[in-house]
Amino acid sequence: MALQEIVEQTVTGLGYDLVEIERSAGGLLRITIDLPWVKPAEGSVAPEQFITVEDCEKVTRQLQFALEVDGAEYKRLEVSSPGIDRPLRHVQDFERFVGQVVDLTLKAPIGAAASGSVNANRKKFRGTLERVVAGDGSVGWQIVWSDAPEVKPGQKVSKKRVPPPLQAMGFALDELREARLAPIVSFKGRGASGDVSGGGDAA
Repeated sequence: MALQEIVEQTVTGLGYDLVEIERSAGGLLRITIDLPWVKPAEGSVAPEQFITVEDCEKVTRQLQFALEVDGAEYKRLEVSSPGIDRPLRHVQDFERFVGQVVDLTLKAPIGAAASGSVNANRKKFRGTLERVVAGDGSVGWQIVWSDAPEVKPGQKVSKKRVPPPLQAMGFALDELREARLAPIVSFKGRGASGDVSGGGDAA
């Protein structure tokens, strides 16, 4: 059985979501897990949920057994929760983090779809993730951003300055090379529309 299958079956069998598998130099096998996301009922707020050290330890023990039985090669196993730059891979991830600031990298430059002020060779974007419902009921995605320079802490901004207009770009998931939550540190949390699990880490 392939490594991906072993890890995915073990992680999901224990009631968690598999976020990412990484193989690093020196034989390190890094597994990132999260708690399954359940879409909240209309008008309600999803409760914050976090992976704990105990969750990571439980998955580590089970994975060590499963990988040993299958003869998988690795020197060190590390199971952890997603960081503040959590990858978005599946439709469910995009549903979960609507309204959050994300970093997108396209497989190909924006090209002909570029509007006046957007470079046609641009591939990387940071902005707010939005869900778009077309007239036929189909669901799509767009990122909304402003090219205004970031304001540094303590910097005063003139009230007379006119901010650049917001720009939006629709995209399909198969056009993305990579999508991640933008690693923005906030002591107020990420808000009601999603959470970032920053809890446990076990090796």
